[in-house]
Amino acid sequence: MPAMDLHARYPAISDLKARARRRIPKFVWEYLDSATGKEATLQRNRDALDRVLFTPSVLHGEISYDLSTTLCGQTYSAPFGISPVGMSGLIWPDAERKLARAATNAKIPYSISTVATRTPEEVAPRLDGNGWFQMYPPRDEGIRSDMLKRAKDAGFSTLILTVDVPVPSRRERQVRSGLTTPPKLTPRLLAQIAMCPTWAMKTSAMGAMPRMKLIDDYAGKVTGLSSTQHAGYLLRTSPDWDYVTWLRDAWDGTFFVKGVLNAEDAPRLEAMGVDAIWLSNHAGRQFDASPAPIEALPAMREATKVPLIMDSGVEGGLDILRAIALGADFVMLGRAWHYALGALDTDGPPHMVDILRKDMEANMGQLGVTRPAELRGKAFVSPV
Repeated sequence: MPAMDLHARYPAISDLKARARRRIPKFVWEYLDSATGKEATLQRNRDALDRVLFTPSVLHGEISYDLSTTLCGQTYSAPFGISPVGMSGLIWPDAERKLARAATNAKIPYSISTVATRTPEEVAPRLDGNGWFQMYPPRDEGIRSDMLKRAKDAGFSTLILTVDVPVPSRRERQVRSGLTTPPKLTPRLLAQIAMCPTWAMKTSAMGAMPRMKLIDDYAGKVTGLSSTQHAGYLLRTSPDWDYVTWLRDAWDGTFFVKGVLNAEDAPRLEAMGVDAIWLSNHAGRQFDASPAPIEALPAMREATKVPLIMDSGVEGGLDILRAIALGADFVMLGRAWHYALGALDTDGPPHMVDILRKDMEANMGQLGVTRPAELRGKAFVSPV
């Protein structure tokens, strides 16, 4: 479909979301779109972003925009990228490889999850050295070391340690949908699949229901798996500061810690050699009394000189500018890329890149800036 037609039909991420919801089976949609508890944190993320305002600046004449951004020595075409999303290939068939290719073409980073449906080796050829590997921390040192070696050998340049999942969350809405891990095709789920023929045909073409392929490689090396848990939780541990030190020593590359919201943790992480701190509340999926990352940004920026990355609740280019204005160096989105895939398959992610870029530039024009970083310190937070 020509780009102009896409912008006429799907000018915003919300339009991609609406179409994706019709094309993805309900049990899968609930996995993608739900949070935990009453989903108050999910709403808090949105509300907090909307409170970040700018005063328009006028009489700047014609503006030439430059969205290119350097993060930890790597230059990207824009200050945004693709967050790791578990079971991405369940949400849309072969999502990991499709998103990896789209990220490479757009010159933005792609992050693969430990619990992806593709292994690092399967995804890396589409990344041209542009990949980040996200690790849910394995308890077993041998498994941990082997995962790091595989990611490094495959060509992933950056390691992300996720620290905001010390225990599983309940995700009640997801449970009500009937989804299990790995998915079991009950009559209820099969009826939902039948209503989404494109998803069904593309999934069938993959040969089997998606599984956590990297985790499957190690599942036979552990024992004591509960019937209500998948192997990913048995492999994981709740990391501590010593764990961060071990990873920093073991990983020869850029190292991010994801899921930090308390500014008091920043100086210690900086002293340990962490290359960037990633503010996230897991998009409301882990703890329903969490502040929004955008609320935590100013204090975090004050507490450290290392680059800051932010996700959770971001729905467009204006939100990216809001985060940068309050102290972020880079902004990541997760769900939205899957809305794009669900809506338009491989045409979706490039179109979403274009949506984000156009939205950023339109709002930068209202503010009279050439580069997003020029907005640092120019936003204010409305009390309501």
